[in-house]
Amino acid sequence: MRKQPDYTRLLVAMGLAAVAGSLDGYTYLTQGQVFAGLQTGNLILLGIHFGAGQWQAAWHYVTPLVMFGLGTLIARLIQHRYPKTARWTRSSVMLAYELGLILLAGALATLTHLPWVTGLLSMVAGTQLQEFRELRGKPFTPLMMTGNLRTFVEALYDLWIRKDHSAKLRVINMGGVLLGFLAGVALAGALQPLLQQATIFLTAGLVVLVLVAGHLPRMRQPRQADRVH
Repeated sequence: MRKQPDYTRLLVAMGLAAVAGSLDGYTYLTQGQVFAGLQTGNLILLGIHFGAGQWQAAWHYVTPLVMFGLGTLIARLIQHRYPKTARWTRSSVMLAYELGLILLAGALATLTHLPWVTGLLSMVAGTQLQEFRELRGKPFTPLMMTGNLRTFVEALYDLWIRKDHSAKLRVINMGGVLLGFLAGVALAGALQPLLQQATIFLTAGLVVLVLVAGHLPRMRQPRQADRVH
C-alpha cells in the first residue's frame, strides 16, 4: 500500500504559512489595507472606524470577517461529510478548493476592484486555519503568528536556559513557520509594484507547491513492482 500525503511536515507548514502571509500582504497592499486572514487586525480597524463615526469606512472590514466565517463553516462541513473511502485525502481536496478560490479571486481582481476579492481570499484563510492545525504531531496555526511566536520564544528559553534539548525541535518548527509567513509577506510586497492585482497568482503557485510538498513522501516510496525487481 502506498503512503498517503503527509501535510504535517515542516516543509508543508512553512508553505502554508507562506500562503497565509502572501494573502494578508496582498489584500493589505491592493484591497484597501484590509486583511484576508488576520481577523484581529480587521476587528481593530473596524472598531476604530466605528468609534470615529466613519461608518462607510468601517463596513470595509465587515466583508472579510463574514467571509472568513463562511469559509470556516464550509471547511467544517467538508470535514464532517467527507467520505472515508474517497480516493483523494481530505487535505488534498481542501488545498484544491483553496486554489480554485484564489484563481477566481485573481480573475476578478484583474478586472475590477470588488469586495468579493477580499471575501474569497478570506474564505481561503478560514479554510486553511480550519483544516491545517498539526505540525509533527503538535498543534500549530499557519495563519496567526502571535501564538507561534510565543511558542518559539518559550522553546528558546527552555533550550538555552533550562538546557532542555527536547525544545530544539520546537525552536526549529516554530522558527520555520515564522520564516515562512515572513517570506510570503515579503514576496507579495516585492512583486506587488510589478504585478499589481495579478500578484495573487503568486499565492496560487505557493498552494501548488504545498500540494507537491505534501505528496513528496508518497512520490519517494518505491512501487511494489520496483521492490520485487
